[in-house]
Amino acid sequence: MSKRHTGNATRTKTGEDPASGTAIPVPNTVATLPIWQRLGPLSRGFQAYGRSQRKRPYTTQFCSSLVIYFLGDLSAQNINGDEYDPARTLRALIISAGSSIPSYRWFMFLGNNFNYSSKVLSLATKVSVNQICFTPIFNTYFFSMQSLLAGDSLPEVWERIKRTVPTSMINSCKLWPAVTAFSFTFIDAQYRSIFAGFIAIGWQTYLSYLNRKAEVEEAMEKITLRSEIPEKVQQESQRKEIQKIEA
Repeated sequence: MSKRHTGNATRTKTGEDPASGTAIPVPNTVATLPIWQRLGPLSRGFQAYGRSQRKRPYTTQFCSSLVIYFLGDLSAQNINGDEYDPARTLRALIISAGSSIPSYRWFMFLGNNFNYSSKVLSLATKVSVNQICFTPIFNTYFFSMQSLLAGDSLPEVWERIKRTVPTSMINSCKLWPAVTAFSFTFIDAQYRSIFAGFIAIGWQTYLSYLNRKAEVEEAMEKITLRSEIPEKVQQESQRKEIQKIEA
């Protein structure tokens, strides 16, 4: 009659030592899964995105970027308290269409280069190169296209860039170095874009808000300038009349 043992004893696999022929217990070990693969139904969404990213990277990036810009613009319009303007959303989607693939290729280049024996040096280099090269180019593209698509002239586009790009670059240093470092350290390559996408919704909201703020400031300056011109004309006319009287 055999005895049954109950309890929470850890089961072990057994292997055989080829030298002695004795069994060696080998504990069962399960690799720790990343947190995004332990979120139930949400994990299946991430996995589907990862499969799509591997099979059709450009299409996936293009569609993801449209969603990010769309949500960012809606959020910015809601924050500003303005009546919804579909033309603003259309401008955002056009800008997204032009930047999605170049942005994807840039971050793929960043991931495949600057990989040194020191992980700290690799990470610091990637973050620095991204801030120095990508950020000013992308921000200039974003704000200049916003202005051009709104019908502004080239001098007005340049004025928009001067108003917005320096401020946006300073504020980007408060967010994107940490995001970039975390992404290249902990996130698998196929999930980096969706991770950055969640952050980018908030960032696009800020960029759209900053652009709208510049639009309002420029409009107020134009109104002020137009009101000053008749006053100057009137003053000049009065000066000429006085000169005639004195003559």
